[in-house]
Amino acid sequence: MITYEEIRKNEDIRTYIQSADEALAALGFTEHSFAHVTKVAESVKYILETLGFSAHAVELGMIAAYLHDIGNLVNRAEHSQSGAVMAFRILDRMDMPAADIATIVAAIGNHDEGTGVPVNAIAAALILADKSDVRRSRVRNPEKKTFDIHDRVNYSVEKSLLKINREHSLIKLKLSVDTHYGSVMDYFEIFLERMVLCRKAAEKLGLQFKLMINEQSLI
Repeated sequence: MITYEEIRKNEDIRTYIQSADEALAALGFTEHSFAHVTKVAESVKYILETLGFSAHAVELGMIAAYLHDIGNLVNRAEHSQSGAVMAFRILDRMDMPAADIATIVAAIGNHDEGTGVPVNAIAAALILADKSDVRRSRVRNPEKKTFDIHDRVNYSVEKSLLKINREHSLIKLKLSVDTHYGSVMDYFEIFLERMVLCRKAAEKLGLQFKLMINEQSLI
């Protein structure tokens, strides 16, 4: 089986991730490089392991997470679909079994809120992990006066925590937000569609999704 560690160490893949992030930087987007994909992979691992999925499923989930944003190299628009096609070619050339490729490609192709649907458990875990990565260190713009709404929202988040309860009935995204930089309304303006997708992803995993900002339950 192709492992997450093999994927993570593959120099071609690292080049695609770095180049995709450079393209997004040129467009003014927040960080989508190794820090992001590694955090998403770790969150996918947490979700799937906590819910009792097999070690094999966890590996597939982490691989999907690590590769999920490479489509930004092609274009930001429909990057999930182009990323899925790129991942197919990479994994097929590495002789990964077709069933595993199918699972990973479906997850990558469905992770974006524009057209995404949690078609399987791996896709659901990837959606939750990706959309919960909101943090100050993703902001590249050094000039606070010129922050756009994405900069303000990410910069305002001092702490984020994705947590499944002991009963495995609820997954909660808890955010600590400094409202000097971004309001709760700012968050909802750009993240409402993502949070709705997170709710659907949680349901796919048999969970209820809850969003809490500054200890206030909002979803």
